[in-house]
Amino acid sequence: MDAPKTAQQDDDTLPPVEDIQWAQAPYIVGSGFCMGTADVVPGVSGGTMAVAMGIYRQLLAAITSADTEAIRALLRFRIPELLARVHWRFLLMLVTGVGLGIGTMVKVVGLPELIKTNPTPVYATFFGLVLSSAFILARRIPVWSGGRVGALLGGAGLGFAVVNLVPVDTPEASWFVFFSGTIAISAMLLPGISGSFILLILGKYAYVLNALGNLDLGVIAPFALGCLVGVIAFSRVVGWALSRWHDTVIAALTGLLIGSLWRIWPYQKLTTIIVRENPRVIGAEPYMPAQLELGVVALFVAGMVGVIALEAFASRRART
Repeated sequence: MDAPKTAQQDDDTLPPVEDIQWAQAPYIVGSGFCMGTADVVPGVSGGTMAVAMGIYRQLLAAITSADTEAIRALLRFRIPELLARVHWRFLLMLVTGVGLGIGTMVKVVGLPELIKTNPTPVYATFFGLVLSSAFILARRIPVWSGGRVGALLGGAGLGFAVVNLVPVDTPEASWFVFFSGTIAISAMLLPGISGSFILLILGKYAYVLNALGNLDLGVIAPFALGCLVGVIAFSRVVGWALSRWHDTVIAALTGLLIGSLWRIWPYQKLTTIIVRENPRVIGAEPYMPAQLELGVVALFVAGMVGVIALEAFASRRART
């Protein structure tokens, strides 16, 4: 049986019901930019950034405001009623900021190309980010009961199974892109879980980012539709599960992160084949090198420190 929820947990599951005022719009755009930037980097959660920026409760409230009554008003073209129910100002500003953040990482930083040309240092950073996220999630559990330890082990087993069962080269069909969007956006709502990390283990990280960079609507459309379905459905699941079994759910998510680390170990022996004159990775086997490179270790540490600093910033905001 889980321990009683803390005041902070209660706050996170009881979001405000009011939309923002226009005076708050610049801050929401900036918060969205941070969330978009974070979710392009596997291992950093957009949900964590929402907590850090102090908008997590408002985020859940805005998503759940798109209820059946709002959908009914939309289908009947009752626009004033729709705008009165949905937190449209918050959502508009947040989506704008998220889009700007993703665009910056894709077009300016060029992460998809970096993963292809220089994967070891990139994955070293990712590994540090994910490992720190797992530690931070584990620290949120005040008491480790037998049930929570079991949830941790179950999550780790599931994570390990997923990254070993899902092939590196997954289908590029629209249905799988839709599925990837649904799962990735659902993960984004959970502090500590990265939506882009889910795309990574599904083999669609670079594929989706390249499509965004090239404005490929054949990929963007099913992915966006999957995101829409996922965010509407999963926001309700998050509130329900965390309000009832908060610590057990967090333990399972921690295990999931730990088990998934196998997939992003920096040193991998890749097996490739040529498909339509392009190399395709069909297998990856992690290995331990004879000597660790100093630069790789430094990037691993930098990834860990970055997430720890983010968590410290979020904790200071929570106390103010």
